[in-house]
Amino acid sequence: MGPLACGTKREPPRSAGVPVVAAAALHKDVQVQLRAIGVVEPLTTVAVKPQVGGVITIVHFAEGSYVAAGDLLFTIDPRPYEAVLQQAEGTLAKDEASLRNGQAEAQRGESLFTQQILSKESYDQLRSSADALEATVRADRAALERARLDLEFCTIRSPIEGRTGSLLLHQGNFVKGIDGGPLVIINRTDPIFVSFTIPEQRLPEVRAALVSHRLGVDALVTGEESRPLRGELSFLDNAVDRGTGTIRLKATFANAEKRLWPGQFVNARLTLGTRAGAVVIPSPAVQTGQAGTFVFLIKPDLTVEARTVVVEAGSGEEETVVTKGLQGGEQVVTDGQLRLVPGAKVELKPAPGPEGGEAKS
Repeated sequence: MGPLACGTKREPPRSAGVPVVAAAALHKDVQVQLRAIGVVEPLTTVAVKPQVGGVITIVHFAEGSYVAAGDLLFTIDPRPYEAVLQQAEGTLAKDEASLRNGQAEAQRGESLFTQQILSKESYDQLRSSADALEATVRADRAALERARLDLEFCTIRSPIEGRTGSLLLHQGNFVKGIDGGPLVIINRTDPIFVSFTIPEQRLPEVRAALVSHRLGVDALVTGEESRPLRGELSFLDNAVDRGTGTIRLKATFANAEKRLWPGQFVNARLTLGTRAGAVVIPSPAVQTGQAGTFVFLIKPDLTVEARTVVVEAGSGEEETVVTKGLQGGEQVVTDGQLRLVPGAKVELKPAPGPEGGEAKS
């Protein structure tokens, strides 16, 4: 090996830092939100059942159609009930005639008894006969009213406004009254509920917020996240589920556009209020290790420190609120953590732009 050139020294190679993307922790006002998976539930569900038995002669609606309260749904063959009604009317007319005759005889008997022409025993028999006929007429009137009701029940109307489901029994089928199964299920979908659960540890926050103001809830439909629906918390269950440690809540939403459908899963966001001056960092900066949640903090000499932090549960996908362990202005690593260890040297690189390129300044 030849001698080194005169006056030159070989410099030791520099150790390059780990390239990372960094961001500064910011102070900003953020909304305190609880996030959960919600299930859409109809405001009201009614199973339409017949109150009298018979053959379905007409179905007046199409499956899946919208019906208003009072709309005609089914007609049951009314002829047997019309015959019963006519029979009840005839029985009542006959017994009313007998009652009038019995009352007239009782009045004549009373006059004769007063004149001591008729014995008390005979008068009592006339009076008892008139009373019995009067009771018979009352029973006949009740039977007539029942026959009229049964005839009315041959036309089945919708008790609520809503959307019908599948037709469970079709025209021509015989149905049983009261004990038979439903003919159709109707769901009222405007307004509509979104049901979701939260951990019991967050219950005090919800109750405290409810004391001061009404709580808004956003529902995000899959594929339509840019158009959240806005509703209002309307129900807080009266007990915590011991099996899951959660409590059920419901929010009410206007649903004129029919974007919410019973049984549908949505992302629910319950807003409790606004926290002023919170420390916020990008969510990708937050890491989880054996000791808990931490971030890689970039020190002035461009080395990193693993800093344990406490983050707020329910923070968003893009930003996370740090409640302990970090101050505004401190820089944290948001990308490149896999190659880092505490004390490692880093080299800052620009954050990627919206389409994967470098962000423009």
